[in-house]
Amino acid sequence: MNFSRLISLALCAAAASASRLFVSSYAGNVTSLALTEKDGAYSLTPTYNATECGTSPSWLTLDATNGLLFCVNEGMATSNGSLSSFRVNQDGSLSHVQNLTTLAGPVHATLYGNPSGRRGIVLAHYGSAISTYTLKAAGPGDAGVDFSSSQTFTASPGPVADRQNAPHPHQAILDPTGKYMLVPDLGTDQIRVFSYNSDNLALNPLDSLVTDPGAGPRHAAFWTPNGVSCENCTTFLYVVNEISGTVASYKVSYRENNAGLRFELKDTQNALGHLVSPQRNAPSEISVSPDNRFLLIGNRNDTTFNPPNKDKSATIKSDSISTFALNGDGSLMFVQAAPAYGSYPRHFSTNKAGNLIAVGLQKSSEVVVFNRDVVTGLIVKPVAMARIEGEVSSVVWNE
Repeated sequence: MNFSRLISLALCAAAASASRLFVSSYAGNVTSLALTEKDGAYSLTPTYNATECGTSPSWLTLDATNGLLFCVNEGMATSNGSLSSFRVNQDGSLSHVQNLTTLAGPVHATLYGNPSGRRGIVLAHYGSAISTYTLKAAGPGDAGVDFSSSQTFTASPGPVADRQNAPHPHQAILDPTGKYMLVPDLGTDQIRVFSYNSDNLALNPLDSLVTDPGAGPRHAAFWTPNGVSCENCTTFLYVVNEISGTVASYKVSYRENNAGLRFELKDTQNALGHLVSPQRNAPSEISVSPDNRFLLIGNRNDTTFNPPNKDKSATIKSDSISTFALNGDGSLMFVQAAPAYGSYPRHFSTNKAGNLIAVGLQKSSEVVVFNRDVVTGLIVKPVAMARIEGEVSSVVWNE
């Protein structure tokens, strides 16, 4: 075997052990990171930087099937936000396609509709609204969008005056059947529920889930214990409340004739489990592990831990990621709060295998990747980290 052949095989082996992540930050960047592993040692390296999303990128939505990345710009210093689309290239670089002006303060975006037909994307605007856009085509590489509709909310805000001065939609997620869109509204203590028309994707408001006063629901995640999605399947909704620092679980049932959802509160717990935060905890993200056994929550401002810094020369104040085991009755069993190795884990995401979790540390301007025990659910230790220009707002895997 000649030398060039050996080099080729080595490069193929390296490529096989590489993963890619996309990171948004409030410095106006969308950064591509390469995570490589060799003999158990990981490295996380920036490889590309896109600036076309706008001044304040707040959320990334990846359409991996069609090789597209959507970025919403919160527009913190302007009266409007924006929605940008990119084609994802094989080397991790991004080709900018389009940028549309939106209503103020978009902070989340979710794809919806028929995967093989008409599709759209819905934006949750912290500035009291939601808006929808229609994707021009559903094929690979087609990333254009057209404005469809918007709804501005005027409901009375919650009792916490400094945080609930107006409606503040913070997320939009589909239920497991894909028929309903749910929007946690931090400002009015409710989870708004919408059905949508499959022909024009227009959202129709239905009865909301009303949370405890002053809870401040931020994000939510669905769980079906058997991993099967249907209207008669056991289904739970978990809501992380930013203001009260709690996580609430609800049993979900489906009304007849597509009339919406019913919710029954099953459990409410401190997002930090049995730990006591020295400061007010403001939970951020929530997600179910890929194996459908655990619930993970990002905790901001809890400063519960003091792990060593990168060169182990000193300790740092650290927030945390909580893990709960999911019980069949919808209740939660606290498993762990692991140090996030920095400040304000605004967002995190796990890889498909569930053995790695990438955490976006907003105030530390870092992305830290941890290994995770898929059997116990425990987050074990950091294996790689990368500095990011500006405050990190979201991080997603491209697998």
